[in-house]
Amino acid sequence: MRTISLPFAIALLLAAKVAAAAALAPSQLGLVVNDDEPNSVAIAELYRVAHQIPSANIAHVRIANKPRKLSVAAFEELKKEIDRQLPAQVRATLMVWTAPYAVECNSITAAYTNGFDAELCQKPCGPGKESPFFDKNLPPASPPPAAGRLSMLLPTESVEQARALIGRGATRFMTPPAATAYYLVTSESARNSRAQFFPPSGKVSARNLTIRQMKADVLDGAQDVMIYQTGMARVAKLDTLHFLPGALADHLTSTGGDLLGDYQMSSLQWLAAGATASYGAVSEPCNYWQKFPNPILLLKNYVGGSTAIEAYWSSVAWPGQGVFIGDPLAAPYKRGD
Repeated sequence: MRTISLPFAIALLLAAKVAAAAALAPSQLGLVVNDDEPNSVAIAELYRVAHQIPSANIAHVRIANKPRKLSVAAFEELKKEIDRQLPAQVRATLMVWTAPYAVECNSITAAYTNGFDAELCQKPCGPGKESPFFDKNLPPASPPPAAGRLSMLLPTESVEQARALIGRGATRFMTPPAATAYYLVTSESARNSRAQFFPPSGKVSARNLTIRQMKADVLDGAQDVMIYQTGMARVAKLDTLHFLPGALADHLTSTGGDLLGDYQMSSLQWLAAGATASYGAVSEPCNYWQKFPNPILLLKNYVGGSTAIEAYWSSVAWPGQGVFIGDPLAAPYKRGD
């Protein structure tokens, strides 16, 4: 698979200027509403209004009883129904629900975008299928061959929490606020597999962004969080932090994407704490760094003006077991709005 030149990527980040990306537009996003879930209907309407999504870009489906996991057959029928309703110009899809979030051992976002990976369920601790979007500038003029639309979930456990999240995702700044990207190398050594890609402490002057790499299990009291990446089964002190609008946060662990489970910290807790988008594994992935967001790529693309969905998808090489959640159009560094 492709290798990442860490020194070159760091040089780009710390340069005086950061190139602005042509980010995904609201007209390119499709909303998928579960008409069997009142919160999905209400939150989808909040999202449509806040981001001015065209009415033609809304697909309606019915999923009863909020199952956490779908069979492959049920998922294939669901995908056909979604794709039947969305117009050709849609390049990304937001599924407005918390569950279902898995298709067998795959995440629903990976199965939708990258195709269901049956081999992964036979060998969950083996390599996954590489994403055609990995380390790419997005959105492309047309999707890569054999690639589906990018996808993300917007959780619906609370209408008020979703309203607040959508507000954070819709925020744009005339001038980037003083912010910090935090990277924690923790005592849980097995969960530090991507620490080799943590950028060194420094400053992205063009974006008023400080980078802090730390050896610590917890971040306590920070009030300027734009990115927070760590490796812990459970992340403490989230209630002491202030996440800026558009903040991204995730933890490398086995089942963060089991959104309604409690074996480890659910990625939903990042959103509840104030982050705008996150990522987590729905089934045991083992600690391949390729199965989690690559810190350098995520940072480079996000500060370059990409949306959250683009930055996250371009940062994960093997996304088969990982679910992307939050506001896909969050783009605090986007120019031209």
